Amino acid sequence: MPDAPEVKQPVVTPVRVVIALCLVAPFVAMLWVGSYARIDPTFIGIPFFYWYQMLWVLISTALTMTAYYLWQRDQRARGTRSGGAAK
Repeated sequence: MPDAPEVKQPVVTPVRVVIALCLVAPFVAMLWVGSYARIDPTFIGIPFFYWYQMLWVLISTALTMTAYYLWQRDQRARGTRSGGAAK
C-alpha cells in the first residue's frame, strides 16, 4: 500500500495576512505625507506634523509586537500540525 502524498499547508493564511497588514500599516501612514502635512491641531504646543509621527512610533511598536506574537503562534501551530517539534 503506497503512502498517501503529503498535503502541504497553504502559505497565505488569514493570520499571515493580518501579520502583513500590521507590518505595512506604519509604512503607508508615514509615506502618505499629505495626510499629516499641517500644523493644526497642536498638542501641548507641538504641531500636528511632529506629534503624529511620534504617535506612529508607539503604534508601530504595538503593531510589530502583535505581528511577532501572531507569527510565533502560527509557527507553533504549523509545527504541531506537521508533526515537527515546536519550540
